[in-house]
Amino acid sequence: MNASHTHRHHPVFCTVVPPHLLDKAALSEDSRRADLAQRTLERDSLLRTRRRVTAVRGIVPTLTAPASDDPDRTVYDAQHRTRLPGTKVRGEGDPLSKDATVNRAYAGLGATYELFLKGFGRRSIDDSGLPLDATVHYGEEYNNAFWDGQQMVFGDGDGDLFLDFTVSVDVIGHELTHGVTQYTANLTYRGQSGALNESMSDVFGSLIKQYSLEQTAEEADWLIGAGLLGPNVTGVALRSMKAPGTAYDDDELGKDPQPATMDDYVNTHSDNGGVHINSGIPNHAFYIVATELGGKAWERAGQIWYDTLTGGDLTPRANFADFARLSTAAAVTRYGAGGAEHQALQKAWSAVGVPLAG
Repeated sequence: MNASHTHRHHPVFCTVVPPHLLDKAALSEDSRRADLAQRTLERDSLLRTRRRVTAVRGIVPTLTAPASDDPDRTVYDAQHRTRLPGTKVRGEGDPLSKDATVNRAYAGLGATYELFLKGFGRRSIDDSGLPLDATVHYGEEYNNAFWDGQQMVFGDGDGDLFLDFTVSVDVIGHELTHGVTQYTANLTYRGQSGALNESMSDVFGSLIKQYSLEQTAEEADWLIGAGLLGPNVTGVALRSMKAPGTAYDDDELGKDPQPATMDDYVNTHSDNGGVHINSGIPNHAFYIVATELGGKAWERAGQIWYDTLTGGDLTPRANFADFARLSTAAAVTRYGAGGAEHQALQKAWSAVGVPLAG
């Protein structure tokens, strides 16, 4: 691992529902919808500022005894307040709670831990057995979930536009993967490096769902947040890796703005330079690689992405072309030049319009 950019870890504050989507809802003619969206945006803004102020301290993994192969999970209940972490309601190995939300959060933490351990030999987020903490029932009708640099936090949704944020295991995996990125390439949360940061979370979030459901690349739905949209929303998920830009088209939330190729790359100052929008491009590249190779996506496509993320050459300000070049090199290193993996990488990056040269 290249030590030059791994000694300081600057945790980002990432919400699974992007600001552009809540901005749309905040303009709703339905005053309740508008008020709840505005309240969520204001809470997110406060937390984002707090994270930026505290991030300069960095995070240093605690040096302890060799990490166990077993997770160390704790779920807390905020009881609809915003003070973290809340009241402990389930620890590692404790019996099922009467609260289904608690159990879903606990299971999602476990599914994430298991994919990284069994798939890639990684022991928790920091590879040193970091305890996995989550808080449920955060705030009142809070329409988001986030990783705050130290733990997972889940809102209950409003039951209208969004449901309970523990319902999608890929959302849990998505947020926890921000922690993995934080401890490895530490991709800067702006522009193309920020979109790569978001894409890493979508890729591994999807793989965690596929792994837990024992799905092949062909069987997977390649949706992020399926089941999360409320009964009054016209859409199927927050994002689609198979067909970016098609996840929703709703009167209140607008149309999914994600591009699938560089031809439709969105230049914007909002959302840290469109990190939740342009992530559709590397997401689609991964989908192409995974379906070209077939079988279980975490075994080869996922391994190449993991090697690239953790290999030490991906710098914090890497752009799409950097990732394309390094991922193709990682495929050659692990599987050899000219093989199916190498060819799949070349096809995928060409298809989405990201150059491999330079």
